[in-house]
Amino acid sequence: MKRLVPLLLIVTLALAGCQGWQSALDAHGPAAHTLANMFWIFVAVLGTVWFLTMAALLLALRRRRPVDADPLVTDPGTEKRMTMTISVAIGLTLVTVITFTGLSYAAQKVLYSHKDGALTLLVTGQQWWWEVTYEDEQPSRVFTTANEIHIPVGEPVLIKLEASDVIHSFWIPNLTGKMDAIPGRQNQIQIQADRPGLYRGQCAEFCGLQHAHMGIVVIADTREDFERWRDHQVSSAIAPNDPERQRGMEIFLSRPCIMCHQVRGTDAGGKVAPDLTHVGSRRTIGAGTLTTTRGNIAAWIVDPHGVKPGVNMPTIQLEPDEVQPLASYLEGLK
Repeated sequence: MKRLVPLLLIVTLALAGCQGWQSALDAHGPAAHTLANMFWIFVAVLGTVWFLTMAALLLALRRRRPVDADPLVTDPGTEKRMTMTISVAIGLTLVTVITFTGLSYAAQKVLYSHKDGALTLLVTGQQWWWEVTYEDEQPSRVFTTANEIHIPVGEPVLIKLEASDVIHSFWIPNLTGKMDAIPGRQNQIQIQADRPGLYRGQCAEFCGLQHAHMGIVVIADTREDFERWRDHQVSSAIAPNDPERQRGMEIFLSRPCIMCHQVRGTDAGGKVAPDLTHVGSRRTIGAGTLTTTRGNIAAWIVDPHGVKPGVNMPTIQLEPDEVQPLASYLEGLK
């Protein structure tokens, strides 16, 4: 039964890749393809080594010495064959290690090489969310969002990685390998999606209590769809025109929310928490913790620590009749 464990693990990983889960084996980018190919080469070679080792062990166990044989007497022919066998095994081991080293070096060259691309992002790891700034030569085209990255299909995108507090690790398994985000230092990695789709990522370096709830998602769109999305993100928030959302906006601007959050086009200019200008258009809140609905936004406002214990967002004291207008206002920031 124990011998089946490695095989079952391989089959499980393979099925994960085939089913499109968050898996490095379901590759949709140049770097991810390189890593997936290297994984399967390692599995094939190491599986062969394991099989040969088990076969040699079984043969050794089946070999019997005569009961009256002198254990100190050796057979020259047998000794010669064993010496040759061990020499060949050592040689093959050396070749395997050198080959693996070369493959790893080649994979790292692909992973860390940067092609010319039109899009550059600054991604900053926070406890426990991702700040994403779309850079542009025109300052008016620069904007910031959170936990959700949109990229055009088939184009390389340069990611500049930083961290504001502790070490984080940026990892989109389907598109590329891991890269650490380290305070006081900027690392770079490039991603590229070969086809449209949604690719989930995760912080891969333990960074505190809510490390497991520090997700990020990459949405690969056609160039036309991406440009429409970016043009909308650059714009300021649209002022609400219905009474409930107008009251929600008044509540938002009169509470401590504006000390941490920014909503472009209003007096809210906080920089220490996610930019909420278009928060209603994002798929999730809390870095993938909850889907973006009015009810979930209300639950997050009322008790953020009940949803995500240890989160840095303080509990805001609101009157019972203020929660729904505020949630409605935020949910409407599309």
